[in-house]
Amino acid sequence: MPAPAAPPGPAVHGRLERPHATLAYSTAGGSGPLAVHAHGALSSRAHERRAGLFDWAALTATHRLARYDARGHGESTGRPDPADYRYPALAADLLALCDHLSPDAPVTALGASMGAATVLWAALERPERFDRLVLAVPAVAWAAREPRRSGLRAAATLVERRGRAALDAAARLSGPPAVLAEVPQYTTEFDLPEALLPAALRAAADSDLPAPGTLRDLPHPVLLLAWDTDPLHPLATSRTLAAHLPNARLHVSHTLAEVRNWDGLAAAFLAG
Repeated sequence: MPAPAAPPGPAVHGRLERPHATLAYSTAGGSGPLAVHAHGALSSRAHERRAGLFDWAALTATHRLARYDARGHGESTGRPDPADYRYPALAADLLALCDHLSPDAPVTALGASMGAATVLWAALERPERFDRLVLAVPAVAWAAREPRRSGLRAAATLVERRGRAALDAAARLSGPPAVLAEVPQYTTEFDLPEALLPAALRAAADSDLPAPGTLRDLPHPVLLLAWDTDPLHPLATSRTLAAHLPNARLHVSHTLAEVRNWDGLAAAFLAG
């Protein structure tokens, strides 16, 4: 019988210097292999913690879990250049963090929304750097993303003309995805300085998931985690990814209770 896993140690905080940015990160868990989580657009580690989403706590029994703030988000710094926030640029940051924290061994990568795109672009760039991928709520993509692009550009202009308060007010009106309506502490937040928001919004407008045909040669086992009734993260995206990634399984959640079990599903997937 294997020995029980050591209890997770205290979180360790660090910073990684990157071109035109400093990435803030933290690690928790034991001395096992590294798993790295990338958050969604305009979010941060702190926002996810307040919302109670994507904590992946079950992984810390067997893995060292790293979380970081994408450049310009949360405690990480950045500059107001849209090129810095496009998905391939964010993927380069993720790869640098993996090299920094696990220079000699492949890494499990987890990502939500923008983070899922970051993970896919990084895996295409250096597939040998990863062993498994967990992609949560991939965003609307490809031809279906075209209407979204104009909305993101309009939001960038809104911030420039009227400040972030106008964007906050618009987010309160639209509300959260239906599956998160029962989360009392969930609020849509934009965890970037106002000066960086337009650049990040325009980068999101200019970005997309990799073309489906480019994913057929990725060797990694992939767990896709989706929820329904969210037009910004539609099931169609996850189903297309599942059809093109050669070693993927798709799990669709319909209730908040199912979403809260995602860390358990991810832990089982990593153990399999």
